[in-house]
Amino acid sequence: MIRYTLLSLLLVMTSALLAQQTPAPPQKQAIMITGATAHLGNGQRSENSIITFENGKITTVGDSRSNQPAPGKNFRIIDATGKHLYPGFIAPSTNLGITEIDAVRATRDFREVGNINPNVRALVAYNTDSRVSPTVRSNGILLIQVTPQGGWFSGQSSVVQLDAWNWEDAVVKADDGVHLNWPRYFGRSGWWANPGTISKNKDYDQHRREIESFLLEAQAYLRSEPSMPNLKFEAMRGVLEGDRKLYVHADGLKEMTNVIDLCDRLEITPVIVGGRDAWRMADVLKEKSIPVILRKVQSLPGREDNDIDQPFKTARLLHEAGVDFCFSMGGAWEQRNLSFQAGQAVAYGLDKEAAIAALSGNTARIMGIDDRTGSLEVGKAATLFISAGDALDMRTCKVEQAFIDGREIDLDNKQKALSRKFRKKYADPER
Repeated sequence: MIRYTLLSLLLVMTSALLAQQTPAPPQKQAIMITGATAHLGNGQRSENSIITFENGKITTVGDSRSNQPAPGKNFRIIDATGKHLYPGFIAPSTNLGITEIDAVRATRDFREVGNINPNVRALVAYNTDSRVSPTVRSNGILLIQVTPQGGWFSGQSSVVQLDAWNWEDAVVKADDGVHLNWPRYFGRSGWWANPGTISKNKDYDQHRREIESFLLEAQAYLRSEPSMPNLKFEAMRGVLEGDRKLYVHADGLKEMTNVIDLCDRLEITPVIVGGRDAWRMADVLKEKSIPVILRKVQSLPGREDNDIDQPFKTARLLHEAGVDFCFSMGGAWEQRNLSFQAGQAVAYGLDKEAAIAALSGNTARIMGIDDRTGSLEVGKAATLFISAGDALDMRTCKVEQAFIDGREIDLDNKQKALSRKFRKKYADPER
């Protein structure tokens, strides 16, 4: 048994090394992209646009017919007429880079033992050589929030970009927040399709009190002068002092109400992750300026009396109520489909530019990195991509070029290599 386990580990390590892609070198020449329909990531769009960037920063954003850069500069010109230009999409709450193969325990590094681990840092486990990452960025996902899972307090997430030698080079914002998994008020047992298996979680109140007790103890600890440091309490310092986010994973109306009540007492503003029933309390979320990282659109409704397509409509309802929100997908390899989730929300009434903002600018604002990235604006990072078609439509999305901090990245991946290999094989009649 040990022999086979070691062999599996060796194969995984070898495949990871073979999949390594050399990160792109720093931008050396100023670049001008002209003619594209630019989706700015802030709810606006520019037809027949001109975008220039130099030394990794955007220097011009405008209409190519009336806004020309200063003469004399040696630009590399990219004609994107008839194509679409987007800011790099951001995938929040993902374990991409800390898991490689879901079915192989040795490659899953996103969970620690125990329920209370706010001091765990996902960043130091992040693997820049993941074979999965290139398949994700080839669909325009250029930044992610690498996030631990499990227990009540899973640990601290960090925002990274997907073209780097190591986690130190990849980091955009280290330890941006602590993730709390709020207990469910209702639970299921047995076969999921049996309508009689839904029941109240008898341990809900106890678990809620334990979480509240930990937070109150951490608050008391930070107000005192302890003789010995407590790593778990120290990890909550940024959250309780307002320097870091508290990401609370909760879906139901009851759970989110309890979360808001507790955070009001602690004088902190949470970020709701999941938010299945957020549309039912949109007025409260708007009043308290609580943002929501929505769960995937392709989900079943949480209640029997909800419309079957409620998850597809939730984004539109939050947008109309003025609630700050963004899209998430969960998992690792699934992130490649993140933009298509937004596209399906558009089909159910969400404004298209608002959907693009919920993949970029909104996400950056929720994570506190909107001063550097998330939209196509002068002075921000030149993290963007060009698609031949609509990036929210799986039928026409075709990412042709992508840049991270002005560096043109390699969009090849293992899946594309396999496609070329077998297309060539079956195109040859003698094979």
